[in-house]
Amino acid sequence: MSQIESLFVTRLYRARLSEFDPAVDTDELEASCYSIAEDDEAGQEWCEENGYPGYTSYASLTDLGWRFPIFADVIKALDQHVANFAKDLEFDLGDKELVLEDLWINILPEGGTHSSHLHPHSVISGTTYVSMPDGASALKLEDPRSARMMAAPARKKDARRELQTFIYVKPEVGDVLLWESWLRHEVPMNMAEDERISVSFNYKWGE
Repeated sequence: MSQIESLFVTRLYRARLSEFDPAVDTDELEASCYSIAEDDEAGQEWCEENGYPGYTSYASLTDLGWRFPIFADVIKALDQHVANFAKDLEFDLGDKELVLEDLWINILPEGGTHSSHLHPHSVISGTTYVSMPDGASALKLEDPRSARMMAAPARKKDARRELQTFIYVKPEVGDVLLWESWLRHEVPMNMAEDERISVSFNYKWGE
């Protein structure tokens, strides 16, 4: 009798940021993101020089948790979510932990996109969502086997979710999504008139 099983599962973690203490006020977090973006001249210049739509603090601010108490609270909550996810992934961390490597703000205007990419040198990456107006783009995740399926036919449009080439995840304000850093992902064009705001981050294996 034939037998088919699924191997090498790709895990996606989704939860409410406030599931763990301390509770984070997303309205206050949104106001802080805008305040930082307005004052961060180095970040604004980097975005302009590199053709980045909107604003990101990725290349300019590396100490948001030290500068702003609300980001310190975000990090405390994220540490617990990442530890939870690492447990599900059954990582053998030895006497080390997964620790925050970097954390940055993304403000994506109408028409803005973030092309397909991954996060090398990290273990777990993710995003928590601060503002998701109607029409804001979902997160698009790509089957990690795609580059090795050169001669494979396309999948049926109604293929089972675990067999689809791309998965679209529509987060809500206050959600946190986590995935392993090798998973290729992108943010399609923001079709909302208002800005899509998120805070992204990477965790590495501690030293």
